Amino acid sequence: MGLQARGRTYNELKMKALEMDHQHGDDTENKGSISLGGAVAMGTGVMIGAGIFALTGQIAQLAGPLFPLSFVAGAIVTSFSAYSYIKMSNAFPSSGGIAMILQKAYGPGAIAAAAALLMALSMVISESLVARTFATYVLRPFDITGGPLVPVLAVGVILFAFLVNIAGSRSVGLLSLIMAVVKIGGIALFGIAALWASGFQFAAASETSPGFDITGFVASVALAILAFKGFTTITNSGGEITDPHRNVGRTIMISIAICVVVYLIVAFAVGSSLTIDQIVAAKDYSLAEAAAPALGNAGFYFTVVLAAVATASGVLASVFAVSRMLAMLTDMNMIPHRHFGMSGPIRSHTLVYTVVIASVLAVFFDLTRIASLGAFFYLVMDMIVHWGVLRFMRKEVKANGLVIVLALMFDAIVLVAFTSMKLKSDPLIVLYAVIAITSVFAFQRIYLSSWTAPQPSEEH
Repeated sequence: MGLQARGRTYNELKMKALEMDHQHGDDTENKGSISLGGAVAMGTGVMIGAGIFALTGQIAQLAGPLFPLSFVAGAIVTSFSAYSYIKMSNAFPSSGGIAMILQKAYGPGAIAAAAALLMALSMVISESLVARTFATYVLRPFDITGGPLVPVLAVGVILFAFLVNIAGSRSVGLLSLIMAVVKIGGIALFGIAALWASGFQFAAASETSPGFDITGFVASVALAILAFKGFTTITNSGGEITDPHRNVGRTIMISIAICVVVYLIVAFAVGSSLTIDQIVAAKDYSLAEAAAPALGNAGFYFTVVLAAVATASGVLASVFAVSRMLAMLTDMNMIPHRHFGMSGPIRSHTLVYTVVIASVLAVFFDLTRIASLGAFFYLVMDMIVHWGVLRFMRKEVKANGLVIVLALMFDAIVLVAFTSMKLKSDPLIVLYAVIAITSVFAFQRIYLSSWTAPQPSEEH
């Protein structure tokens, strides 16, 4: 299937939506292949891989000494956001859950397709971000902070995730569980040891930085939200989780709770060893930089190994989720697809596309701009999801309208503050984001025949 699908009629989309409802309402291909523990490991794998090792320095740069509280604020906003996803996933669990949520809310039209594609792209961006972070930490013992080895190692860990995903869902769940246990225990150990070694003093609060204000703090929450967005990995794999009607919501809230505790421990540990200026200067490898003065060389090397495990598991879990989301979008005729001579199921093809795009981004894009672009994509998509659930699905899924309105409001405040800060520090990335998001919506409007479409059930 290619771009010849352009201008699909409503009847074609309606029939495909009904077909997908049947397929994903009774998804037996990999049904129950991911346990509750495996799903929690998958969600925390994405969150902790990106949040701690890739974004701590950038969050500190915006929020100043208050940066640990940015993670708390991010967890609060994410918890409100998760409400819409949990309500929809409980009612309609499926692989590629966000795509199904959007299709249920807006019908099989360009708005649902564009928002789902924004989510997929933000996940691919996260893969490249975490992959480059993996390379940065692994090369720190050799005092290498740039050059060709960074993208080479980044692409290498993405290919590793590809090979594990080819082995199937059970391999992903088992390996994610093992790596999550290792890294969460190791990160907690690092944080407690660093705090103990510093005498529980917070060096980051010992200096005054007049450039940081409330706008900067609110803007930093955008990156903190990005650090928690791994919970969407769970909704995207809902059809493959055991007892999804019960376990999807439990998995999301357990994952967020684990991550906020780990984030706080590590944030205070980094702040106890380094000043804000030192954290910002080492923002791509702030944990390794903080380990050396607090724990010596042994702590430094321990942190490097820990970062490698955490970021590798983050890439692994994200590749699994986004490839399945793209497969569902393709099955729903919401994005075009070409085989390019490849054999096998569509999921194998989308796995290849995911890995290729993430590798290209990891080679050519700057980490700070990648994170910013991912935040813009995710916040816009998140607001579209909330509005769709509030406007069209609230009664059907028995959701509390006030909670959804608060989630929308929090997203809007954070997006405005983040945009304001970026317009001052890097206006080009705002322009890039506007062009990219506009292009996605324009492309999907050309590919499909309407912005929205009535739900097929409405005609019965």
